[in-house]
Amino acid sequence: MSHTNHYDFAILGGGSAGYAAARTAASLKLRTVLIDSAAELGGLCILRGCMPSKTLIESANRNLTIRHAATFGLRAQSGEADIRAIRDRKRFLIDDFASYRQQQLQDGRFDLIRGQASFEGSDEQTIKLQIDIPDQDAFVITAGTVLIATGSSVQIPDIPGLKETGFWTSDTILDTDHLPESFTVLGGGAIALEMAHYLEGIGRKVTIVQRNEQLLRGMDADIAETIETAFKARGITVHTNTQITQVERIGNRKKLTYLDQVTGSPHEVESDEILVALGRSPNTAKLNLSTCGIEANRNGQIKAAPTQQTSHPRVFAAGDVCGPLEVVHLAIQQGETAAKNAAQMLAGKAPSHTMDYRCQLYGIFTEPQIAVVGLSETEAREKNVPHISASYPFDDHGKSMVMGETQGFVKLIADPSTGKLLGAAVIGPEATELIHQPAIALHLNADVGQLVTAPWYHPTLSEIWSYPAEDLQDAVASLNTPQD
Repeated sequence: MSHTNHYDFAILGGGSAGYAAARTAASLKLRTVLIDSAAELGGLCILRGCMPSKTLIESANRNLTIRHAATFGLRAQSGEADIRAIRDRKRFLIDDFASYRQQQLQDGRFDLIRGQASFEGSDEQTIKLQIDIPDQDAFVITAGTVLIATGSSVQIPDIPGLKETGFWTSDTILDTDHLPESFTVLGGGAIALEMAHYLEGIGRKVTIVQRNEQLLRGMDADIAETIETAFKARGITVHTNTQITQVERIGNRKKLTYLDQVTGSPHEVESDEILVALGRSPNTAKLNLSTCGIEANRNGQIKAAPTQQTSHPRVFAAGDVCGPLEVVHLAIQQGETAAKNAAQMLAGKAPSHTMDYRCQLYGIFTEPQIAVVGLSETEAREKNVPHISASYPFDDHGKSMVMGETQGFVKLIADPSTGKLLGAAVIGPEATELIHQPAIALHLNADVGQLVTAPWYHPTLSEIWSYPAEDLQDAVASLNTPQD
């Protein structure tokens, strides 16, 4: 391994944000080093996140299609899922994705150090980083600017009896060659719901236990109610408004006890296994952030400005360590933004590149799928943003009826005075694909009238967006017509 003592830009973490930053910094001729302590290079998305989870989910989706074959006049029977074969297909695909990323990380455009970095202090020009590598002496490097992109890890709650009883996480699910017959899933966020969809889709009995009063805390209630109804129709049991008090082993099974936060009454749930899917925590505990005055909240999430600068102006953050969403496309944009601003600072200029979160995009690969972009109705109310909304259901839409995929709806949110698009949501067939039409419109500052006049091919799922757009166009005209 070769490296210098001083770099223009040091990146902590080799996931999507870190690699995007390193690639960008190298193109800007910065002397760059990427430091990664993971046992395997590639980052969360490739190794244990979006790519492996969607590979497994695709198997569940195909099995659901087989279940509904008779609806289409076809004869097919869903048999026992081959978990080892599903796992092996996932491994084959992920090995290919990961090996390509590993080649990119080691192609010589920047230095790569396999070790754990931590902050040792800073002066006006440089930041000191200590590098710890197993079975080697620690050493120190310096850098003019630093990016923290160390990602996140599964969050484990402090529930009496949970550790003693044992549990699975999404990491376990993604690389197992066997699955018990029943699961209790702790959590109601994206990871929990995607794993619940996968498990039920390949024939497992699933119970969801969610602390909040609804699934998908923070999302609009109509979306949460629709996915809960859809899950229950598939035989998934959903408990919300819960406070888990204990987990214990009963023979070969596991029992969870919770209190109903409305009535205060205790309830018990038994299953073969417990899946903890309560989100992820930033990997910042080993970084010695306080040494350089880098501020983080009590969960370890770093505070970052739109320039991706932390409270230390020459230290940046990107990806899961700073949010606001744990999604790859944002992490990549944040990493690129940080690298460009680092280059400007090193040239004696003020950072001018900023993130635009107006088009914040998020998708959940359940059945039905869920996707949102921009402002939600909940956020608009909380921020006192004037808005109007209109929705249209898939059960009255030609193409979705032909497909037999009629659960859910699309929704548009607009400014009542100008008709400018503020946000959109969809729960239904191919939602993570459909969301890109309003996402592009929002990115281009379009109004609902422009959506109405855009060409919409018939019969397609996409044309469903034209119906709420027409309703909003009429509403804007009515609201802005002078009254006699």
